[in-house]
Amino acid sequence: MKQKVIIEARRTSYSTSDVGRTMTVRELIDYLENFYEDSPIYLSHDNGYTFGGIMERDINSVEIDEDDED
Repeated sequence: MKQKVIIEARRTSYSTSDVGRTMTVRELIDYLENFYEDSPIYLSHDNGYTFGGIMERDINSVEIDEDDED
């Protein structure tokens, strides 16, 4: 059976420090294990009006100072 994984992207803040709770890498990995490993992943924007894909080049790591998480 084929399936698509669609992540509903929600814009909740202009700053990461104001987002509140978000999944950790481990939680996301554990959750994605429920899907077929060859399932494509899409981001849904604007209540499903527009979509985008995720590529390796789209994922970045930013070091944070524990005193200033912005």
